[in-house]
Amino acid sequence: MKNKKRSSWKRWLSWVGLTLLLIVSLALIFNQQIKDYLVDSYKPEISQTKINNNKKKSGNFDFKDVKSLDLQMVGKARAKKSALNVIGEISIPSIKLNLPIAKGVDNYTLALAAGTMRADQKMGEGNYPLAGHHMNSHTILFSPLYWKSKVGQKIYLTDLKKIYEYKTTEKTYIAATRVDVVENTPGKNIITLVTCDATGAGRLMVRGELVKTMKYKDAPKSVQKNFAKSFNNKN
Repeated sequence: MKNKKRSSWKRWLSWVGLTLLLIVSLALIFNQQIKDYLVDSYKPEISQTKINNNKKKSGNFDFKDVKSLDLQMVGKARAKKSALNVIGEISIPSIKLNLPIAKGVDNYTLALAAGTMRADQKMGEGNYPLAGHHMNSHTILFSPLYWKSKVGQKIYLTDLKKIYEYKTTEKTYIAATRVDVVENTPGKNIITLVTCDATGAGRLMVRGELVKTMKYKDAPKSVQKNFAKSFNNKN
């Protein structure tokens, strides 16, 4: 009887071990797909009230703390999604880029949104820099920016009060040490979008100049609809 119990116990442990091994193996095999899904399925609720409240909150603007995006980081970001201080949206219709803009560049923020790079930046005034990750997928976060952006494309920002229209004037690769591109440019209203290059050691910078500002409610429907579309970090 004891031998039968011992044998049964061993079989149970073997099945548990095999099951755990299978789970770990599947997680390793589908790591990228799981990560993409967790980013894709993030659906923040954005309202004028939430934006106004989030603008008053602080953020982490130390880009040196930013790490490569992995499954663990994305999982933690999804668990802490309520902590993201969403203050607007960015849309580049020609490359199907639609993302929430959140305050700061901490790892949780950049796992799910585009992050502001200075505490004092304001849409439509001076330099408005945003950072974002690009991934193997060509459609998630700032990936469309890396793979598809071109000079001449329109870039839209909104805080749900106004819509700011920029025109892309520059696409260039820069060193990661070029922190000067984040600095304000009083009297020159531009947008600066930054993401990693293919190696992760350098940066891709896309810049645009402000060409138009309009009240959200008065903007053409063709412009408003850019923000009615699903984020490109959604399903």
